[in-house]
Amino acid sequence: MIKKIRKAVFPVAGLGTRFLPATKAIPKEMLTIVDRPVVQHVVDEARAAGIEHFVFVTGRNKAVIEDHFDMAYELDDTLAKRGKTKELDALKHDLPAAGAASFTRQQAPLGLGHAVWCAREIVGDEPFALLLPDMLHHTSGKGCLAEMIAAYEEHGGNHIAVAPVPEDQTHQYGIVGVADAKAKVSQISKMVEKPPKGTAPSNLHITGRYILQPTIFELLAKQEKGAGGEIQLTDSMIALAQQERFFAVRFDGDIYDTGSKIGFLSANVAYALERGDLGPQLRAEIERLLKK
Repeated sequence: MIKKIRKAVFPVAGLGTRFLPATKAIPKEMLTIVDRPVVQHVVDEARAAGIEHFVFVTGRNKAVIEDHFDMAYELDDTLAKRGKTKELDALKHDLPAAGAASFTRQQAPLGLGHAVWCAREIVGDEPFALLLPDMLHHTSGKGCLAEMIAAYEEHGGNHIAVAPVPEDQTHQYGIVGVADAKAKVSQISKMVEKPPKGTAPSNLHITGRYILQPTIFELLAKQEKGAGGEIQLTDSMIALAQQERFFAVRFDGDIYDTGSKIGFLSANVAYALERGDLGPQLRAEIERLLKK
């Protein structure tokens, strides 16, 4: 029987060095895309997919993330007294249910694989989703994780979201080889982390959304350090693929790497342009600036 995907892990312990000095005191995950923190957008995607428990792997100076997903009594009281019911209702809507958010620490920056391993006791012996908060998957249709869960419920196993990149950029990403590169869901035949130019098995890169079986924790526990002296998730997934099936779920929307300055700025523009209260004015302002 295929177990339901109930829990999602969010690795939010990164230092955000690409955004210094902005991230000296503010976690990169709390930088805003329009008026919502990056991490809130990703949690929204998970919630829309039916996730019930949100597991955050944090680090030092990240307490504000925990505060964001908690009640703010003084703020709520002030909004209530001022009759700002719309704003108050919006804050309440974004809160996880009582007991539905857990926070654990990654004491040292040892990589994504180590961050995932730190969540093992909270996740337990059940399959789980993993979402990288830097990577916003934007679409007007069904969300990326929702599509992945639908594929998982049909096929079981492990799933990785993928999207095409230009052939001359494949050496910059984790790449998968698949049986059918054009199919929405296809079994993965090979995984390579940043293959040398001209050697990639396809142009499908790993986009930061995963559904993994709990077996991954056993492999991460004994995983040796890889690239950058860190414990790499991809290395353990390659080992897991020798035991269990992996599927690629192709995502056809827009992906913004908000950990990069261009990706962050592009996401802000894209998300703002589609809003009725901001889009028309922003479009006019962009056109004015481009004429200078």
